[in-house]
Amino acid sequence: MNVDEPAARRPAQAREHIAGVDSVGATVGSGDAASAHTILSTLLDTLRDCAVRDLAWLLLSADLLRPQPPMGELAAPFQTSLQLHDTLDWLRALDAAPAQLHHDLAATRITRLGRYAERLLGWFLQHGPAARLVAAGVPLRRAGLTLGECDFLLRTQDGAQLHWELAVKCYLHAGDASGLTALTAPQSDVRLSAAPLPAAGSPQLSNYVGPNLKDRFDLKLAHLLNHQLPLSAREDFASTGYPGPWTPQMFVKGWLFYRHGETPADPVEVDPAHGRGWWVTWSDWLEFAAAHAQHWRVLPRLEWLAPRRYRHDEQHAAYSAWVDPLTLAAQTSHQPGPTMVAAFAADSAGNLLERSRGFIVPDEWPERARAYASQ
Repeated sequence: MNVDEPAARRPAQAREHIAGVDSVGATVGSGDAASAHTILSTLLDTLRDCAVRDLAWLLLSADLLRPQPPMGELAAPFQTSLQLHDTLDWLRALDAAPAQLHHDLAATRITRLGRYAERLLGWFLQHGPAARLVAAGVPLRRAGLTLGECDFLLRTQDGAQLHWELAVKCYLHAGDASGLTALTAPQSDVRLSAAPLPAAGSPQLSNYVGPNLKDRFDLKLAHLLNHQLPLSAREDFASTGYPGPWTPQMFVKGWLFYRHGETPADPVEVDPAHGRGWWVTWSDWLEFAAAHAQHWRVLPRLEWLAPRRYRHDEQHAAYSAWVDPLTLAAQTSHQPGPTMVAAFAADSAGNLLERSRGFIVPDEWPERARAYASQ
């Protein structure tokens, strides 16, 4: 995707006061990022369209990671409080008329969560009021071989040239309750050249594993820092037609899930404000669910971003999707891997709101996950 000329930015509009956001025009700092996370829950209560809600979550939710200097700088969708205000107005306008976004998403079949997130973020960079997209999915090739692909190249309103790498991840904590690795096998030798080794006995990023045990948080971060982010700094990157310099930044969002009843310490790499969920084994499910909620729903993979919300007038069409704990147990009993589900509760207006989300895992999964975390 290439964008040769920036689209005209829309004129400034009247902006309502939002608590926690500094005066317009001020540079966004860590306090403003925290404000954005606070604003998100209020904003999601007002947005109706699922895709727009997912985009708002992508832009405003907490990062999964802290900055990882020197290479792992965090991406920020807005550089000033003015841009944050404008983005909130833009999201509300998009929610009122989302047809063009829906058309763009439907242009190609999307089955992967990461691809869905890329399309949403690309839409914001093409049409939103902040940074402007230069190119997306830029491959770097040598002698016919693809060395890697940059997710996004963009230019901010003050002229900075940024290279963003996007990752949306859902990892389950597989260690013991202390956060330490449960087994004593050596840790993976794939380590971050730009980050120090964790101190002995400290919580390990390797304890966070993908549901299908084919992905691990420490390995993903290593790949980001050692391969994906440095791509745009290579001398041969100019051959792509986008000469730098480009400042690499990582845009890492998602959820981390913890065994019900356990609260392990966070590894130093993890942002404490990250989105959290739970996981339980199939054998523990009914006791857990009975004390938690009566309305449950399996979440398809493309619904793993923003918390779900269904208005009372939408529920009839999807009535069969909500089940009680016993029915959900039957639905998931033969699944070979973890299944993400969400609990719902009704508000005073009869809307069903997501109360929490988590995974039901096969009884043998925790042992396999601990072994994978310790490889």
